[in-house]
Amino acid sequence: MYTKILVGYDGSEAGKKAFETALELAATHGAELYVLTVCRPPEIGDDVETEAVIENSRRYHRGLLAELKPAVSAKRVKAHFEVAVGHPAEQIIYDADRHGVDLIVVGDRGRSTFARLLLGSVSKQVVQYADRPVMVVR
Repeated sequence: MYTKILVGYDGSEAGKKAFETALELAATHGAELYVLTVCRPPEIGDDVETEAVIENSRRYHRGLLAELKPAVSAKRVKAHFEVAVGHPAEQIIYDADRHGVDLIVVGDRGRSTFARLLLGSVSKQVVQYADRPVMVVR
C-alpha cells in the first residue's frame, strides 16, 4: 500500500511515537522511510550569530536522528535521514512533495500548550495543507 513514508521527528514523546509508527508501517509494507527533523532559524540577529545558532541546532538535530538509526537497522528498513532549516510544517510538506511520499506521519503534540496556542500545531498545519494522506499519532 505504501512505498514511501515521511515522518516528522522532533525528539518529543509525540515525535517518538510517530517515528515508531512510521517505522512499523515501513517494515510492514516494505516502504522507504524518510525521517525529517527541522531546525527553526532564529527570528532576529546578525548573520554571524544566526549562522552559529543554525549550525548548533543542526548538530543537535543530527544527534537526534543518530539515536534512531539502530531501530531502523533492526527492522531492516531503507531509511533516509535529513535535517532541514525552516518552518516545520512547510518543510514536512516540501519534503513529502520532493520525495513523492505516499504518507506523512506526525505526532500530535511536540511543543508546549502555550506555544501551540500562539503558533498553531505543526500537525494541524500539515493536515490542513498537505495534498496527500497524513497520519497524526497520539
